[in-house]
Amino acid sequence: MTPKNTFDVIIIGAGSVGVPTAYFLAEAGLSVLVIDQLPSVGQASNKHAIGGIRATHSDPAKIHLGSRSLDVFSSWQDQHGDDIEWRQGGYSFISYTAEHARSLQELCGWQVNHGLNISWLKRDDLLSVLPHLNPEGLLGGTYSPEDGSASPLKSAFAFHKRAVEAGAEFNFNEAVNGFIHQGDRLIGVRTHQGSYFGSWIINAGGGWARDLSKLAGVNIPVEPDSHEAAITEPVQRLFYPMIVDMRARPGSANFYFYQHPTGKIIFCMTPEPAILGSHTLASSDFLPRASRRLLELMPVLQHIRVRRVWRGTYPNTPDGSPILGEVPGLEGYLLAAGMCGQGFMFGPGVGLLLRDLILNHLDNQDKIILEKLSCSRSFDSVEVLK
Repeated sequence: MTPKNTFDVIIIGAGSVGVPTAYFLAEAGLSVLVIDQLPSVGQASNKHAIGGIRATHSDPAKIHLGSRSLDVFSSWQDQHGDDIEWRQGGYSFISYTAEHARSLQELCGWQVNHGLNISWLKRDDLLSVLPHLNPEGLLGGTYSPEDGSASPLKSAFAFHKRAVEAGAEFNFNEAVNGFIHQGDRLIGVRTHQGSYFGSWIINAGGGWARDLSKLAGVNIPVEPDSHEAAITEPVQRLFYPMIVDMRARPGSANFYFYQHPTGKIIFCMTPEPAILGSHTLASSDFLPRASRRLLELMPVLQHIRVRRVWRGTYPNTPDGSPILGEVPGLEGYLLAAGMCGQGFMFGPGVGLLLRDLILNHLDNQDKIILEKLSCSRSFDSVEVLK
């Protein structure tokens, strides 16, 4: 009889990655324990996410993870009956500069060759999809209709519900403060409540992943920085895709926004320079700067009111890609860290990949992805659409 504190897999972190991973592992018949220092699922970065989900990337590994996630999100309600607010609104990377138009067109051909449903739309064709977009200086943009969005919290609750039904256990309000080694293998974790043992231990700690990994004797290049977002009052349906403007502006490296199924506009930007650390208090300068960018791109929104702003963290890596899989020289320890603000869109794909790794069901493509996203890579090649 297996002791109550012994499991096939222990997952640290009940967020965008840890919870779907727990579901897929438990569904496969493995005993799973998830440990999180917060009181329920999705209470760290997950609840700050805006919900975008895309396979539209410039890296084959991330295309694969995004595609597998899209399959899960888009079919979830039909398969399980849970409304996670999935909407297939698409993504559009727009261009107002010749440089961005050229790079997006070149990348679009490469993406098509990697199996993505994406096309380059000239100015007038793009305006037929996004009629309220500012036409002045617009050169065109890419459009990927199969991308979309879902509710991060509703998704987390749905994954948690189904994981528990499949037998996974969740220990909340409990923080991991140490690992148990047996030679060159991790065999368990320690918390203030006691010790737990597992054949596999997965670090899905988000912004805390680096500190957790140091407790295991492994240093990983993950550093969180802060990003802010805002949401408006609801208005009639004006557009469907997530719109991404890659232009840099003072204080921001890019800008992106979409219209939620409820009619609200959600908008974000990547701060430049980065605001390092786990700051979660909204700043005073985000809204004026972000609002100007929003109205520059879609002037029709000038009279709607903003309801609230918030700040979350992106656990970033130097090259903008996750760190996944085994750690050389330390058996039984798996990393699912450094999602760079894309943990929600990659979570199910990561969960499926780690399930197949643990069950030894990896195909050649999976093996290539794990090598590409290994913690021992060089981190010197930055993804264009990170």
